[in-house]
Amino acid sequence: MKEKEQQPQQPKPFTPGITRSQVREHAFRIFKDKLNRGPLTVEDWVFAEKDLVNSMQTEETEEP
Repeated sequence: MKEKEQQPQQPKPFTPGITRSQVREHAFRIFKDKLNRGPLTVEDWVFAEKDLVNSMQTEETEEP
């Protein structure tokens, strides 16, 4: 009997004020092509969170 590989779960966000759903939505936007081939890795989730925080900070500085 073959054991199914356990898919990595989305880690809890490490940035205060950021929710899992925000990170998930952003990750699905930036990794939509990768999702067709399989689940996201922990590294993908961390990258998505960092990219989300960076884009939020950029938007804050651009506002007049």
